[in-house]
Amino acid sequence: MQANWQKKGVGDFKYHVGISSLTQVASRDDRVCVLNILGGESSEVTPVSHVYSGGNVVCGTAPGKGGAVLETSIGNIPVYNNVRDALAAGHRFNCGVVYLPPSAARDGVAELIRVNPDLRKIFIITEKIAVHDAREIRAMGQQNGIDIFGANGLGVADSWNQVRIGGALGGDKPGDSLRPGSIAIFSNSGGFSTTIAQYLRMAGWGTTTVISSGKDVYIHYAAPEFAFALANDARSKAAVLYCEPGGYYEFDAQFTKPVVACVVGRWKSKLTRAVGHAGAMAGGSDDALAKERWFMDKFGVDAIFTPDNPVFSAKGALVTNIAHIPAALTAVMRANATMPDFAAEGNLALKPWFGSDEGLDLPDELRPLVVEAVAPYNEQVALLNTQIGGVVPRQAMKDASGASQMDAKTQVSSLHGTSMLDAATLPLESNVALALVHDAGGENDRKLIAPAIAAFVNLHGRPELAAAEASREAGNAPNAVLAAAAAIVGPKRQQAARAALKFMLERFHAAGLGTEFGASLSESFDVGTVDASDPPELTTETPDARAQALIAGVRARGARSVFLRWLQNQPGHPTEAAVLAAISATLAWGPLSRKRISRLTAENFPWWLQLFGTLIGASAGASKHEAGRFCGIAQEQMLGSLSLGEIAFAALLGHTPGEKDLFAFQTLVGLLLTNGPGAISAQGAKGAVSADGPEQPERVQLNKALVGFLTHTGYAHGGNGYEGIAYLNEQFKASGLKDPSASDHGIDLKALAARAVEQYAQYKSQKKTVGSLDIAKLPGVNHPVFKDKPVNFDPREVFIAKLQEARGDCNVFHDFYRALVRQLFDAGVSRNVYCVNVDAVIAALLLKMLWQPLQSGEIGERELETAAFTIFLYPRMLGCAAEIDDHLNRGRNMDTRTAASLCKFVA
Repeated sequence: MQANWQKKGVGDFKYHVGISSLTQVASRDDRVCVLNILGGESSEVTPVSHVYSGGNVVCGTAPGKGGAVLETSIGNIPVYNNVRDALAAGHRFNCGVVYLPPSAARDGVAELIRVNPDLRKIFIITEKIAVHDAREIRAMGQQNGIDIFGANGLGVADSWNQVRIGGALGGDKPGDSLRPGSIAIFSNSGGFSTTIAQYLRMAGWGTTTVISSGKDVYIHYAAPEFAFALANDARSKAAVLYCEPGGYYEFDAQFTKPVVACVVGRWKSKLTRAVGHAGAMAGGSDDALAKERWFMDKFGVDAIFTPDNPVFSAKGALVTNIAHIPAALTAVMRANATMPDFAAEGNLALKPWFGSDEGLDLPDELRPLVVEAVAPYNEQVALLNTQIGGVVPRQAMKDASGASQMDAKTQVSSLHGTSMLDAATLPLESNVALALVHDAGGENDRKLIAPAIAAFVNLHGRPELAAAEASREAGNAPNAVLAAAAAIVGPKRQQAARAALKFMLERFHAAGLGTEFGASLSESFDVGTVDASDPPELTTETPDARAQALIAGVRARGARSVFLRWLQNQPGHPTEAAVLAAISATLAWGPLSRKRISRLTAENFPWWLQLFGTLIGASAGASKHEAGRFCGIAQEQMLGSLSLGEIAFAALLGHTPGEKDLFAFQTLVGLLLTNGPGAISAQGAKGAVSADGPEQPERVQLNKALVGFLTHTGYAHGGNGYEGIAYLNEQFKASGLKDPSASDHGIDLKALAARAVEQYAQYKSQKKTVGSLDIAKLPGVNHPVFKDKPVNFDPREVFIAKLQEARGDCNVFHDFYRALVRQLFDAGVSRNVYCVNVDAVIAALLLKMLWQPLQSGEIGERELETAAFTIFLYPRMLGCAAEIDDHLNRGRNMDTRTAASLCKFVA
């Protein structure tokens, strides 16, 4: 065998065998056998190589699948159980390609060499081959006069001969990147082999032979062998090398033609072990910095080539960014009196076809120029630019959400990226906007949301009120009462508003209403440019009283809307549906044009606004609804001046709140907005969407989905409300407390807490005496996540406490809870100081609002429970609306089902 190597070997190389020129690396005469041809990678790549090369793959192997074929557009490739069977069938080949797993690669190479005397080249695509296997592979190749390429490479290609062997050089369309020219490429990276070829082509340089050497520890066909074959290839005038840390191959290479070397991986010198493509350990004398010095010495330069500092010689240039390769090569070749192979075809610098700065005021250098795409993409982009709103891919949404999430460490939930702590500082209108348009909105949004929802709160003379009242009189809980009202607000209730909204969005988009911030509020936009032909029913001959009242409310608040301005310029009197559509269009336009929300989301706005108003109204009994008045408040005041928080508070307690009660109420709304997609309430909402079928969104009923949320809430949610309130009420009912918000309340909280702890300690002792393990926990105290420290804190409670302190607010119930956890520790009832959790905060805020009505007899304990429950329903209605909309846009039909394999029968 050694004599055979001496006979075939060329050149003075330790490992080189038979190739003396790059023209011999891949030719039209080569015939190929692919091992594991039906594997996942090979079955995708091999047909492309076969067609590109004119049919150079004669056969393949796949143990146990003999008789199968791999289909290609120019004929099927036969598959055999092993190489011997392929030879016995009459196939002849001189090249083997190995796609086998790492543990089988050595045996596959041995089989190729042992049974095929015609074999001359092997291309190993497999990565992470064991070092001892790589040594044996190399030894077998040397002893038998066979050149081996790889491993962990993407094979080779020859642009002149239009041949590709092994791997995916050039991608699915090799001819697009591999244009014939005068530059050879040798690269440690398979992917960058193609990228570099594409960069060169854009600059006017074509390629000869492209070799993906791979970057396992052993590089079987390495830089020295490449340099020798380059010198003997008349086609190749220069070469590009892409090098990564590890190995001394490049140090030993002797180049006689110009070279541009791209050395990468300086960061790897900071690591203590190899990572992926790095090959050998980084940080030694063969790291990236060392390789940079090797090439600078070879080229006689003292710096790296960059466009701003073009350092090069006639021998070559060193770059550290592949984007600089074309400029460096052109400079080096110009020094050798050589021009590019053909006219430049452009460049691969960033040339965006789309642009969106999300309304940010960016400096020019951060705002790249948007250019027209090349054909045929320009036509597709133009078509996309007529699309209004974003589109997200559909997926299984069981236990998943694109709207809400919870931080497992802090237990703080967020909705559309806004934490519930931040939401707790926002007015109710802003949280409506957050749920629907994914952003808390600005002052103008709040001025539009408040009257739009308020217009549907007073249910006097409407069937929604009759349904709610019938449900209430039947003894139903608040959620069932609201569900009865929601069931009435079906699809037909918003058809006219939806049609009007769709018309406005399309016509204003066609008229060029901008995407910049505030475009929908513009006073300068010429509404006369909007095509108003063939509209749906937007106006009537006689005035619509509800529409006029809503417009008057918007005007009284000073809200702006280009859509309302356009609507009021139309002949006739606007309908209520058209006014609601114009308000919805104004709220949606910015997020819609910036692709933050979908068109489906925007077109559902009128339905949501009507539903929110109806549910707030239905929470108040029928006696609170009169012609022109709600809870004693004139309709003009509700539409023109009251905040949505004040209106919702009045629905709950029958009167508008003071400033401190309003703050407590809106803080509660933000805290309770969402508890994540896994909450029971959210599951009910998402299940209703899943059952209707979000893949046909027109069939999904938003009111039914809200009913799903309502049926999945109940008194067990009382940890957030009634249980904590009941406990606080029990502790304070004999205290003589008048005003929970007064700092001089006169209550000895430490003594009160000590008495409560003593009672709890006696209760626990009695339970243990009778052997009962069913010991009730104090509501609002301790939390499974925040524990095991001497003093525990719930960050949500700390946030609210600091917020109250900054405002100068006092809440005696919150202060009692802080005294209680301290006393539990001091009395030895707890091993450490428990945290006051967010449920206690919610109970304290609720009771603070309800204390005086409770003491005056306006409400009893039953009404207290109802009020606590209903307050929970208001914010969660918004959070579940966000989940419904998210599932409507992303979900698949029936995707909240539990797989049968995960279900169990309990006897």
